Amino acid sequence: MKNKLLLSTVLTLASVPLFMHGAAQAHQEPVFAIAIHGGAGTINKSKMTTEKRNAYETKLKQARDAGYALLADGESSQAAVIAAIQILENSPLFNAGKGAVYTFDGEHELDASIMNGKTLNAGAVSGVKTIKSPIALAEAVMEKSVHVMLSGEGAEVFAKQQGLASVENSYFDTEARYQSLLKAKKQLVEQEKALKNFQAAHQTLGNEYKFGTVGAVALDKSGTLTAGTSTGGMTAKRFGRIGDAPIIGAGTYANNDSCAVSATGHGEYFIRYHVAADICARMQYQGISLEKAADVVINDILVKAGGSGGIIAIDTAGNITMPFNSTGMYRASKSSNGAEFIGIFKDD
Repeated sequence: MKNKLLLSTVLTLASVPLFMHGAAQAHQEPVFAIAIHGGAGTINKSKMTTEKRNAYETKLKQARDAGYALLADGESSQAAVIAAIQILENSPLFNAGKGAVYTFDGEHELDASIMNGKTLNAGAVSGVKTIKSPIALAEAVMEKSVHVMLSGEGAEVFAKQQGLASVENSYFDTEARYQSLLKAKKQLVEQEKALKNFQAAHQTLGNEYKFGTVGAVALDKSGTLTAGTSTGGMTAKRFGRIGDAPIIGAGTYANNDSCAVSATGHGEYFIRYHVAADICARMQYQGISLEKAADVVINDILVKAGGSGGIIAIDTAGNITMPFNSTGMYRASKSSNGAEFIGIFKDD
């Protein structure tokens, strides 16, 4: 009898730490986080005035914090991504929405995409001219259509059916972007005369004309990842050119088995090397960290190919990485673990 009582006491005492450990885990708040970018490219530090830097950092903080507040309230990562991107779309500082660059013909053609890491559902739009928020239309394509990507006039008809806000193409006009178009066209005309080839002439354009995108990635309390990207594309683009931003796997990708990625840079390279999906695949199949996977793709594979740009990425543990191989990338992040960041250059 004594032996049975002793054994029962030992088993009871042995189970106490396990119970307490389980209780502690049950009350532990799930991690949630968000990262955003406002584009990567040739950002000249010597020309970045304090006033200009403050303007960019203020808008990045506003977008980041808006998305983070939704996550903190228990809203979905999808809602957080949309909210953050729409703030950047409404700012003339960034090449998306209101600040979109001009095409060669003096118009604006916008692209966007979004992907949910839990369902692997995705939506994208390309070449839209009258949609105030391309990322909202991309979400509508994902949620309310049987398709993944819609383009041009068809996408705009669908947007009207969904009751999304439309604007005149001139809504996206800004003086700074117009001046960039004039400079790019002048260079293109001169080079095309000399080289007798538009494609060759286009290659002479500096990276400042080829970059510019906004994007966000987020992890919510349920453990779901979402990635989204929106852009005005490339200055002086022609022939209905489409970059990586609306291409699932190139500019945007999310999978709860690995990570969520939004890219920014010279889109043609990001398409060829399916950058966003490649980073997630390396995590999933090679068993390497998010930081390592992103670093290999951005600072090794892409560099060797001649591609410039960067990405923001987050995994299901809330780890965030934001590597880029250009001179700068507008970026910000915030996590429930207390970490937060805003930066433009590599030494920030």
